Amino acid sequence: MNQKNSLGLNKCFLELDDPFELFEKWFDEAKKKEINDPNALALGTANKESIPSVRMVLLKGFDKNGFVFYTNLNSQKGNELKENPNASMCFHWKSLLRQIRIVGTLKQVEDKVADDYYNTRAYESRIGAWASKQSSILKSRNELLNNLENYKKKYNDKDNVPRPNYWTGWNLKPSSIEFWLDGENRIHERLKYILDKNNNWGKSLLSP
Repeated sequence: MNQKNSLGLNKCFLELDDPFELFEKWFDEAKKKEINDPNALALGTANKESIPSVRMVLLKGFDKNGFVFYTNLNSQKGNELKENPNASMCFHWKSLLRQIRIVGTLKQVEDKVADDYYNTRAYESRIGAWASKQSSILKSRNELLNNLENYKKKYNDKDNVPRPNYWTGWNLKPSSIEFWLDGENRIHERLKYILDKNNNWGKSLLSP
């Protein structure tokens, strides 16, 4: 029989009042066991007409201020976030039978933060940020390939490729974070942290 914590949940939920600490513990385990992209998450956004859209992105950083990913500001998600900053994230780690759902609001990271991350990317990825008009319609695949070659000629110094001003990071500041563990016969274990008006985290058990 699995050991339980004081709430009657599996011991993997620990005894933490801070959800960021629990996220870090679970994320560290995912990095050890998830075969591909443990930092992959489903990002849910909605436009001003409240039409939802979901896609996979990669988490590139987190701290007590939120969770950061990067994108083209002129992409579909970039345009939606300009119209509606409310968003959600869902991590699903099949190897651990766990998921984490995060709800909050997004704002752009500081330029220096975006610059610092951009400069850690591979040369081809930095060129790709220039060459790809993300989410726009292509006449043919060759249109993109030609753009890539043209920007390689323009920025042929691999150590000096500036960040496009339309490419940056978004930080999701959470208002709630839910931790989920798969249970037998669909009797899952769920623990939800909610931020109150005084910026304190409270936690509650949820029915499966």
